[in-house]
Amino acid sequence: MSYCLAIEGMQPESRKELHKNYHDNYYGFPIHDDNELFGRLLLEINQAGLSWETVLKKEESFRKAYSNFDIQKVAAYTEEDRERLLNDSGIIRNRLKVNAAIENAKTIVELQKNFGSFEKWLEHYHPKTLQEWMKLFKKTFKFTGGEIVNEFLMSTGYLKGCHTESCPVYDKVLEQNPLWKQAEDNL
Repeated sequence: MSYCLAIEGMQPESRKELHKNYHDNYYGFPIHDDNELFGRLLLEINQAGLSWETVLKKEESFRKAYSNFDIQKVAAYTEEDRERLLNDSGIIRNRLKVNAAIENAKTIVELQKNFGSFEKWLEHYHPKTLQEWMKLFKKTFKFTGGEIVNEFLMSTGYLKGCHTESCPVYDKVLEQNPLWKQAEDNL
């Protein structure tokens, strides 16, 4: 079942609204801010093994805990910061995920130095198949399995698949000219 159809059948109403807001305003829309791209990657990593609802409920806590997803600040986190995060009940307190966030921030700082931005690094390698992206992410980042990579790239407009063509949000996403659409247009 597609995500578009899945949110329609959700109950209770509060769950439906939480997902609907994400679905209608964020899911599949291109992100052009490196800190927000990092934040989406961090959230996708933290979703592993949990429901997306859990992550959406904690998004503001994640923002606060991880310096509003400021890559430079997170890359400079110390052992004290790691311990602070592991004791923060507002986020997912998983050592592997916390370590991945900090290490991935450090990696993105290097990508920014070499490519100008995290976004330009993604654009440099676009288009790729999901399998090619998975290999690249596994080589480059920590804690980025296939589902995490797929959802991150779909949710940020690099891979197609967030919305069905019959979904009312599909046309809104197309208006933002996601890279997957640009790649289709160039075929």
